[in-house]
Amino acid sequence: MDADSQQNHLKAYGITYWTLSKDLKVKWLLNYRGGSFLLPDTENIRKECTIRGVSYEVLSAAKTEEILAEISSPSKNMEAVVLEKAPKIAVYSPKGNQPWDDAVTMVLTFAEIPYETVYDKEVLEDNLILYDWLHLHHEDFTGQYGKFYNTYRATPWYIKEKAQAEKLANELGYQKVSEEKLAVALKIRDYVVGGGFMFAMCSATDSFEIALAAEGVDICEPMFDGDPSEPGYQSKIDYNKTFAFKNFTLERSPNVYEFSSIDMTRKRRIPKTTDYFTLMDFSAKWDPIPTMLCQNHTALVKGFMGQTTAYDPDEIKSNVLVLGENRTNNEARYIHGIKGKGFFTFYGGHDPEDYQHRVGDPKTELELHPNSPGYRLILNNVLFPAAKKKKQKT
Repeated sequence: MDADSQQNHLKAYGITYWTLSKDLKVKWLLNYRGGSFLLPDTENIRKECTIRGVSYEVLSAAKTEEILAEISSPSKNMEAVVLEKAPKIAVYSPKGNQPWDDAVTMVLTFAEIPYETVYDKEVLEDNLILYDWLHLHHEDFTGQYGKFYNTYRATPWYIKEKAQAEKLANELGYQKVSEEKLAVALKIRDYVVGGGFMFAMCSATDSFEIALAAEGVDICEPMFDGDPSEPGYQSKIDYNKTFAFKNFTLERSPNVYEFSSIDMTRKRRIPKTTDYFTLMDFSAKWDPIPTMLCQNHTALVKGFMGQTTAYDPDEIKSNVLVLGENRTNNEARYIHGIKGKGFFTFYGGHDPEDYQHRVGDPKTELELHPNSPGYRLILNNVLFPAAKKKKQKT
């Protein structure tokens, strides 16, 4: 999985997932040649690699032992983690087409990793317990319809989306979309606390957090829910209820395409040509989880924008790990934490290979980006739940 040897990094994750689905174990060689995968040598796996265009090398038993001995050396920042099963994946996404694409569903499809789609009804019926891993699609859990009001309120797709959301909320027994979305956010919170793995990108990250913090507080203006917001609602926000963020200020104006001060999009002062973020270096033997999530063939990843592009480090809780940061702009791009028995990862930006993806833009063709470092980070999270759990060393 290093830069020079692998012709299709993204599909290599699909091969690994496919191998796990056949009840075979895989070793993830953390920090060894870009985070390589050690798979059993079978004719079917070789054939599948050839069909999918994935580069591989056949190792003798002696060479394999030599590599594993090197990895186990205390002087090497490497580790071999056993992957035991193919995690069952759910993507939280509305039915039907939307005027934007989702990076996770695109890369899962490209890598040929199966997933199922769930939405509000399934979540409220407690169907999340059927899955090991949940991705939150580009979503607004605050009931403000993505804060698209100023630019898109007269467009057919916005009018349709709003009507459909209101209809669904009513069908599920709620008077307001904001109340229904809060109920969904609380179910997702319980899923993570109970041991689930949650991954979110772009606006699904901060809008989820805001919904939790604003539980029982009306933060929506009349064009969103038909009545005024609660007076002084900022002072009623409870940061103890969030996973990752603290002390943020909500964006009150419905005409501003922003949820809160968590996001760095409007604070950015960096040109596209120099917009990169750095992956953090962790101890593979002592901190295997963040090491897994940062596996890549480069430590420098191209930046990309989104409604929520990056996170203000001053508003990140101290128990949350920053996995990737842009030090020039003082922003966190990729963060991870533990909640209860489960884990969450937030990844800023919309599409790792489309710098400034806009509503209605054509989707990214991943055939043109089979070695994308930014998309690899998503797939690291997909395989993370497959890892055999070790007892903590501290």
